[in-house]
Amino acid sequence: MYAVLDIETTGGKFNEEGITEIAIYKFDGHKVIDQFISLVNPERPIQPFVVKLTGISNDMLRNAPKFYEVARRIVEITSDCILVAHNAKFDYRILRTEFRRLGFNFEKKSLCTVELSQKLMPGQKSYSLGKLVRALGIPLSDRHRASGDAQATVKLFKMLMAKDVEKNILKDAVRLEPKRRLDTKLIYILEDLPGTTGVYYFHDKDGEIIYIGKSKNIKKRVTQHFTSEQHKARQMQKEVTSVSYEATGNELAALLKENQEIKQNKPKYNKALKGNIFSHALYHTTDDNGYIHLKIGKAGRKGSVTTFSSAKRGKNVLEKWVEEYKLCKKLCHLEKTEGPCFQYTIENCHGACIEKEPASTYNEHVRELIDSHSYKNQNMLLIAPGREIDEKCALFIEDGEFKGIGYYNLNHQIKNMEIIKSIITPMKNDRDAQHIIQSYLRRNRRIKILQLDPQTK
Repeated sequence: MYAVLDIETTGGKFNEEGITEIAIYKFDGHKVIDQFISLVNPERPIQPFVVKLTGISNDMLRNAPKFYEVARRIVEITSDCILVAHNAKFDYRILRTEFRRLGFNFEKKSLCTVELSQKLMPGQKSYSLGKLVRALGIPLSDRHRASGDAQATVKLFKMLMAKDVEKNILKDAVRLEPKRRLDTKLIYILEDLPGTTGVYYFHDKDGEIIYIGKSKNIKKRVTQHFTSEQHKARQMQKEVTSVSYEATGNELAALLKENQEIKQNKPKYNKALKGNIFSHALYHTTDDNGYIHLKIGKAGRKGSVTTFSSAKRGKNVLEKWVEEYKLCKKLCHLEKTEGPCFQYTIENCHGACIEKEPASTYNEHVRELIDSHSYKNQNMLLIAPGREIDEKCALFIEDGEFKGIGYYNLNHQIKNMEIIKSIITPMKNDRDAQHIIQSYLRRNRRIKILQLDPQTK
């Protein structure tokens, strides 16, 4: 659990500043579940430059509550939370100073979104909150007011958590969670899980990830783990002390994140995905007469159109494509014959097998298939549902390579190549990722594909 905060102060000498406004959003890693926003009477004048910067004047604070009047609420909303702030050292120091004046020792673990941004998003022109969120396309209203800055920090922190593929932020938070009794822990864990699509993580008593999975319904799938009598499931039930999750909004993003994070974190109970998850691919060649041939073969060679989990699956799909694109089974190596193919005898083939259909005409159909099922050399975004109603998920492909996944709320964010690259969480473009994307697109024609101009600014 996190308490994302922003504090405005009077300015002045070090450790003599007073709080003029505070905003705290209690954030569970997915959504804000509580908030506290208040002006505060600092009992000292505000520096003139601060008045110009924030718009908060001495007159506005005359009837505002003093710090001791809001201190209890601050303690309550930050209980069992990690403090998160942009330049956290400043906000944490100010809070500790105010509590020290009341004779109370306020201690919390803190995270700084400046430091996290520098680590997880290197190369930004500026890491000041205003310039950074503008570069990332994150909306920011009421700049230099506590509520507006804290809201923007919540959105930034959510993006940073997604970019943290090693899950260090997540593991640190789990280590701080109070441990529950062994006999009731599984029931308590299930109570906190949602029925949404995403990736889930099993943690041991030290917070380490021991298993990663994905599901369209996280709560239902974890329940199956906890009620299974299989040996592996029983072992995990004994070791798991906490389950965290990351909502993805759609199955494709969940599949890709599961694939990468299993390889990244190497959990002890995940073994199936440590190798490649496909074995065969569709290849194309051109014969001496200029006809393009399609053939299913073992994966691994360069120049494949798309990949399959097995030879049987590949041939079944190619059979359907022969019908859909009006191709010749003989030239697709699905039928062996010296003369015309069987499809030609029933007038479903136009005679490419006996050179009756010109190569130029036949090859147009083949290229249509290739272009539809291969994203080689393409620049595009695959748009899928996001984690919230007003959010979309974008999978970025540049020069035919899968670059990663990001989330956005505003359309202008995907019309600017620099912003696209900033909001995307980089992911590895391995063969498994390529297979996952291509096989998903074969099964889900409704996903939106947005072609990009690489010169877009």
